[in-house]
Amino acid sequence: MRGLYLITNDDAFDVLYQKLHVALQSGPISLIQYRRKKVTPVQQLEEIERLLSLCQQYQVPLIINDNLALAQQFGCGLHLGQGDGSLIQARKQLGPQAIIGRTCHNSLELASQAAAEGVSYLAFGAVFPSATKPNAQRVSLVTLQQAKAQFELPICVIGGLTVENSQPLVELGIDLFAVVGDILNLEIAHVAQRCKAWQVLLRN
Repeated sequence: MRGLYLITNDDAFDVLYQKLHVALQSGPISLIQYRRKKVTPVQQLEEIERLLSLCQQYQVPLIINDNLALAQQFGCGLHLGQGDGSLIQARKQLGPQAIIGRTCHNSLELASQAAAEGVSYLAFGAVFPSATKPNAQRVSLVTLQQAKAQFELPICVIGGLTVENSQPLVELGIDLFAVVGDILNLEIAHVAQRCKAWQVLLRN
């Protein structure tokens, strides 16, 4: 697991779907996370079904945010925040091959616990201020450097990431760059170009 990790925004679903399709066509996206807090449970089922079909077309894993039941229903991966249930239980229900991530904020202690409980990747953030979660705790480059040294698991960063500000994270050897706004908040016409700019950055 290395590269871009796209997390859905709150666009109208047809618009979001088009943007994700363009992003997947534009080059290697490692993971896509479904995070749609403002739609009904019935809409979520319809949207996940469509996104899963799209992801399967490009052989990119789909990760469900914070909902073990949906992840199990659709055979998807799962991302758990700190208040979103037991990682051990999720691993038991989803099986050994499932991708399960855990939010660790800025804490190596939380990361150690998640690693012991069988997590697939460790997510740290926010690295920069973010419109998606403006009050999120911040994580320092020093903590990220320590995480890279301490854990053999993929390290994911999130929070205000852009092509322009992420070079120091690339230099640290960060594995996954979770992005919402820098790609999916753009007009559809600009998505492909931005994805390609990220690919250039992450190849360096």
